[in-house]
Amino acid sequence: MTATSSDRTRIAIIDYGMGNLHSIAKALEHAAPTARIEVTNEPARIEAADRVVFPGVGAIGQCMEELHRRGLDEVIRRLALDRPFLGICLGLQALLDRSEESGGTTGLGLVPGQVRRFPEGLRETDGAVLKIPHMGWNQVHQAPHPLWAGIPDASRFYFVHSYYVQPDDPTRVAGRCHYGLDFAAAVTRGPLFAVQFHPEKSQQAGLRLLANFARWDGDPRPRQS
Repeated sequence: MTATSSDRTRIAIIDYGMGNLHSIAKALEHAAPTARIEVTNEPARIEAADRVVFPGVGAIGQCMEELHRRGLDEVIRRLALDRPFLGICLGLQALLDRSEESGGTTGLGLVPGQVRRFPEGLRETDGAVLKIPHMGWNQVHQAPHPLWAGIPDASRFYFVHSYYVQPDDPTRVAGRCHYGLDFAAAVTRGPLFAVQFHPEKSQQAGLRLLANFARWDGDPRPRQS
């Protein structure tokens, strides 16, 4: 597979009533100025897109309820392994089998694994107690993947979360972060790439990741230089 152009590519941002859709749309417009960006909750329009973004903030219980009510859960299951697909924050967590949040919530099951809450009493190496949620800038250590192209390893991205993903298969982890414990900051499966951080809030590194996504053909293998 070869890289495709972002020229006139259609990128659908899934609108299920949760998530900072304006920010991610504006960031994509900046990162991929020739792409057509559309925020939509219409299954047919999402399925017609070349690439799909699944953002999210808030609680996973409400997220799954809204996805099911709008018929978007099945749309995501059909498309996430069919074309370039980017999950962001809650849009990563919802891809796993189950979350501890909201009293225990069944996810979409596209990436086998669990979503865990950061335990109380996490400490820095100097002994300082860490606050939950994990909020602010933190380094992401990369595993090889095309979406990291042009982004130095250990670049900082912006996080806001109280739960973290734990895939069953460690080879699915495309990026790791540390906050009292090591956790998966990015997960991949075929044309699916999902991140715990917010690229739209992560300045140049985040914009570069979005630009890479707009050009990505869905092949997870790093390109040879």
